[in-house]
Amino acid sequence: MLIYRGKVLRADRSGVSARLFDTKRLDLDLGFALSLPARSDDVEARVGMPDLRSLLEFGPRLKVFLTEPDGGSRVRLDLPVRTPLELGNGFRRHGIVFEPRIVFETGDSGRRWQADANVGAVFGNASLNEYFYGVATQYANATRPAYRAEGGLMMTRVGLSLSYGLTPDWRVFGFTRYDNYTHAANRNSPLFRKNSGLSLGVGFTWTAYRSQARAWD
Repeated sequence: MLIYRGKVLRADRSGVSARLFDTKRLDLDLGFALSLPARSDDVEARVGMPDLRSLLEFGPRLKVFLTEPDGGSRVRLDLPVRTPLELGNGFRRHGIVFEPRIVFETGDSGRRWQADANVGAVFGNASLNEYFYGVATQYANATRPAYRAEGGLMMTRVGLSLSYGLTPDWRVFGFTRYDNYTHAANRNSPLFRKNSGLSLGVGFTWTAYRSQARAWD
């Protein structure tokens, strides 16, 4: 994993971003995200429909630092707005996604242990929801009626992560994320088949080179 924290360009476990400006309480950057593709023939509800391609999302993210309960912890509000582009289809644009979340970060004074917890929601406009939940007339059948998606809530989300520095250059981390779709705007779509999802992951980072200059916070 590449970790770089420069004055403008930054890359870490949170993704790749370009900082536009920052103050003591506000930080505005340009963030990126990537979703994996899915073959429709591997999903029973989508058999016969076009595959879902990877979506490259990018857009501004405003971070509002709300409070610091102590010297090693802080609470912030993230307000990212991203535009998803479909890879492999002429970079076709699929609406807008808005993902507000509250993040609590903490760690020991030596930064050997670091942890964060976050809770938020994901909203998409009609175009984005149509990509995932819409059923065009030509793909409708007896068990999959035509459906036109609407904009609104896509999911609520809770996440936890923990990392530990084994040495100055090696760090291990683990994370979990729970997504809940119970109150999604398009839960009546024939493609809506589950109410929740859980993701787990572990990994490590290795610092191959450390600059002489202090990293920008």
